[in-house]
Amino acid sequence: MKGLLRAKSLFLFDLDGIFYKGKESRVKIGGTRAIEALRANGKKLFILTNNSTDSAATVYSYLHEFGIPVKKDEVLTSGLLTAEYLRERHGKVSYYLVGEKGLDAEMRRCGHRRTRGETADFVVVGLDRELTYDKLDHAARLARKGAGIVATHASRLYMYKSGPAMATGSLVKAIEYASQKRATVIGKPSRLMFSIALRRAGSKKSEAVMIGDQVDTDILGASRAGIDAILVTTGIDHDAPGMKLLAKLSNVDEIVRLL
Repeated sequence: MKGLLRAKSLFLFDLDGIFYKGKESRVKIGGTRAIEALRANGKKLFILTNNSTDSAATVYSYLHEFGIPVKKDEVLTSGLLTAEYLRERHGKVSYYLVGEKGLDAEMRRCGHRRTRGETADFVVVGLDRELTYDKLDHAARLARKGAGIVATHASRLYMYKSGPAMATGSLVKAIEYASQKRATVIGKPSRLMFSIALRRAGSKKSEAVMIGDQVDTDILGASRAGIDAILVTTGIDHDAPGMKLLAKLSNVDEIVRLL
């Protein structure tokens, strides 16, 4: 296995279930040795996370506290990329938020304007652990009136402190069903998140590898984007039936022996 990743120049990492677990009470899993080894070998990297509840700056602070030497501009969250995507495609827009303060902060940072009224350019959807029926219904009504729907991601599960818990995908499906409109999805397994990372790194897909813990986001998304994938079994999934893997590891720091 040694040298398996020698030809790879870009390493894309999931966050929850890889470096730490428990959004509400984080416990470190690993990562310091892996990132230090990549630095020593001159590799490029991004944290490619569907996390929308925290801003990219907050995620960076969590990693820094755990002694994982990632740089600020290497953290790409679905919230950050959603806000930037809207600004690049539509300029500064008004938005109705189904989500939390991290997503709201990224939207505001990009100059977008939050509304709670009867009109909005877009309904923006992320994980919302204070969701109410009224909020969900209002989002669907705005979409029926003409607002576009942009979802940070549409995955089923995320790593809660007690194990896998319902993620943003169910909220997106509810709004889509009630409005009879389709959402634009930014995060994994959408190809969009991977293409943004490749473009920013100046890398080809053949030069990249995705390291994740969830088959239906990390591994499937990488496959759709034509990128090799490694499954780390510290998170959601322990196997990837029917999916081609470059390797399966019990901890992210085992990457060191593959360089």
